[in-house]
Amino acid sequence: MRLWLPLFIVVAWLLMAVLGPWLPLLPDHIELSRILLPPGEMAWLGYDDLGRPLADRVIVGARFSFFVSLLVVSVSVVLGTFIGAVSAYVGGRLDHIVVRIIDIFLAFPGILLAIALAGLLGPGLSNVVIALSIVGWVGFARLARAQVLTLKSREHVQAAVVLGAGRSRIIIRHLLPLIAAPLIIESTFAIAGIVIAEAGLSFLGLGIQPPTPSWGSMIRDGTRYMLVSPHMVLVPGIALMLVVLAVNMLGDHLRDWMDVKIK
Repeated sequence: MRLWLPLFIVVAWLLMAVLGPWLPLLPDHIELSRILLPPGEMAWLGYDDLGRPLADRVIVGARFSFFVSLLVVSVSVVLGTFIGAVSAYVGGRLDHIVVRIIDIFLAFPGILLAIALAGLLGPGLSNVVIALSIVGWVGFARLARAQVLTLKSREHVQAAVVLGAGRSRIIIRHLLPLIAAPLIIESTFAIAGIVIAEAGLSFLGLGIQPPTPSWGSMIRDGTRYMLVSPHMVLVPGIALMLVVLAVNMLGDHLRDWMDVKIK
């Protein structure tokens, strides 16, 4: 698959998320005469079991998946990078404690931990963001820590120490710019993972609640009509697959372009 195709898919996802509120969409409009109507001339993507247009609901679901993934990744990058960089540069007992906390989080599968946290916090959009952020910062913290450990003994960092620069200045001015590239690459793959995790939580009823559409909840609702109306599962499922595949492919291209080797 060439680069233009995944880029087109991601741009379309972005446009649906940003322009969705200004489009004449009716995701909750019920037309009883069109219940389970398959895709065709009457509707691009068909209708669901309540007679609601799947095209409108997919676009609204794209908006929530985009902003949830963007918010979760932003929080995870900031929190994880701060914890990992400070831990690696300060070292000592602080680094030992942070490493043990990271090991505890990594001992549990991320999606299972997110499900447990979402179950404790309760369903809802804000709780999904909190649960996924609590799980997501660990990967960035481990990456930032590993990068800072290899860079803090470099000559320019030692020169800054000799010149009397403080720890915060060294981390912000001399270390963070050097670890930005691998963190950006990690962020692209994290976005794809968050999209799947949000859909999974919504599928289980722990994410965005009805009648607000989410790709995960749309797939869940469609499983009851798989034999008679498979489009109810295929439409949101294909949308989810295309977005995740496109984001991962862009991440691969970005990694190759930056030529960053993450060990």
